[in-house]
Amino acid sequence: MNTPTYKAFLFDMNGTMIDDMDFHTTAWHKVVTQKLNASLSREQVKVEMYGKNSEVLARLFGEDRFTDQEAQELSVEKEKIYQAEYISHLKLLNGLDQFLAKAKEKNIKMAIATAAIMFNIDFVVDNLDIRPYFQALVSADEVDKSKPHPETFLKAAEKLGIDPKDCLVFEDAPKGVEAAQNAQMDCMVLTTMHGKEEFSAYTNIVGYVQDYTDPELEKLFTGAEA
Repeated sequence: MNTPTYKAFLFDMNGTMIDDMDFHTTAWHKVVTQKLNASLSREQVKVEMYGKNSEVLARLFGEDRFTDQEAQELSVEKEKIYQAEYISHLKLLNGLDQFLAKAKEKNIKMAIATAAIMFNIDFVVDNLDIRPYFQALVSADEVDKSKPHPETFLKAAEKLGIDPKDCLVFEDAPKGVEAAQNAQMDCMVLTTMHGKEEFSAYTNIVGYVQDYTDPELEKLFTGAEA
């Protein structure tokens, strides 16, 4: 694994910090089939489930189906369903609590850079009591273009005051890895949802791990300031 010393770690959230994607799929499927009466399978919903919530709705129902206000209301309703279902299962991926603590000890800056809305970021960081680890939080509410556009990661780097080339992104999805590559950032892939073969198109990947207990991650701290 090629692991130079990085000055900042940027984390996607869903599937990268917490293993919650099945709960998002369930929530979206409930909204789509019960609230909007669409005859779509769980799998049909799952493949469109990336980017901002408004973008998901546009892909499933067309660009002009909902007003901005309607899309916002549906988005919040979906997240309330997700949070109610997931709260009793909410936990960090194995080893991430120790990994965050070590990164903080080494003075590595950290940010969450995600397509989730701030309502969900707050839900995760406050219920898990990890807000103090992060100097920046970038949500879907703050960007014009979702991943694979690099805006989310570039905005996080800007907030941290770190050059993009000195940032390492943690991602679990191909479009997120592509966003990191478009931002000129290296990427560590969490194989929580996708296999290695799904990332073969990208040249910015420095390694693959199942979770944060992988001993290869220790190399990220080599030379980091204590």
